[in-house]
Amino acid sequence: MSEPLIAQRGPFAVEVQAGNDYFWCRCGRSASQPFCDGSHKGTGITPLKYHVEQSDTLYFCGCKHTRTPPCCDGSHNKL
Repeated sequence: MSEPLIAQRGPFAVEVQAGNDYFWCRCGRSASQPFCDGSHKGTGITPLKYHVEQSDTLYFCGCKHTRTPPCCDGSHNKL
């Protein structure tokens, strides 16, 4: 398994809709950040499926080092 790439040193603010599933990119290689586009193939890293219960603005981790995936926990401040 390879290490994730840092897509950006800060979160991605995304308006999410209740009832939808989102696939958060864990590898950092996706061109569709913060979501998966299949670029993880061969890395041993797979996306995280996240089901939204309530429409809201969520802050998805961009550095891929959060301890609360898929949301940002400020880990980018320690990189």
